[in-house]
Amino acid sequence: MNKRSLAAMALLISVSLLSACGKDKAPAGSPAPSASPSAAASQSPTAKPTPTAGSPSASSSVSPSAKPSATPGKNDGVQVIAKPESITVLVNKQNMLPDNYNPTDLVYPDIPFTFKEKLEKRKMRKEAAEAIEQLFAGAKKDDISLAGVSAYRSHATQTSLFNSYVKKDGLEKAKTYSAVPGTSEHETGLAIDVSGSDGKCAAQDCFGGTKEAKWLAEHAHEYGFIIRYPKGKDKITGYQYEPWHIRYVGTKMAKEIADKGSTLEEHLNAVPVSK
Repeated sequence: MNKRSLAAMALLISVSLLSACGKDKAPAGSPAPSASPSAAASQSPTAKPTPTAGSPSASSSVSPSAKPSATPGKNDGVQVIAKPESITVLVNKQNMLPDNYNPTDLVYPDIPFTFKEKLEKRKMRKEAAEAIEQLFAGAKKDDISLAGVSAYRSHATQTSLFNSYVKKDGLEKAKTYSAVPGTSEHETGLAIDVSGSDGKCAAQDCFGGTKEAKWLAEHAHEYGFIIRYPKGKDKITGYQYEPWHIRYVGTKMAKEIADKGSTLEEHLNAVPVSK
């Protein structure tokens, strides 16, 4: 082979090598290669992107059984009660029961109710149940016939009830007439709503004008109960006058509160719920 042929062959080999190296690098500014078929196949085609806070999909991902956003916590200035089993426990908008609290001594008091079914709301803690039986018997001696409307309410029941009010009237309005879960006295098993035996004006403002309400106001403390939300004390208790809602605290404390015409908050030197 002559020198000219050798030179031509060397030139062809050089061109071939340069062309192969150029395929390993993409030109500057060119788009990155797409994912391989196997990588793309590893992602579900129906998977939805994780919703960001505040987006419609984020809000819709909340379980319908979740607690209402109004459920208070320490950051809201609400304290979780350390001794929820205490007979004199203060439960209000600033003091809430632990979520897992369930009274262990609930019984069915032997008193008439405005309904026949043997439901949860018939129950009260044993000491309070015995006291309410005595109160009803005392009223009967004075020709006053009473009936229970609603006593114990579990945390789950209170949550369901409150959420239904929120759905109906909105959060802020619901909070004006219903207790946020954990802050209802009914969850203690120490409170009961009472009416006349005919059930008229049960848990309604008109109950305040009945002879049954008058008797309770005058005699409930003799059996260890107080009118928990007295008239004119709403800025202290956080609730309007409820002549039907009585709370067991024991005879000694009940008498002291009745004699002073005060509230449980005032007796325990607690900060007023609302100013």
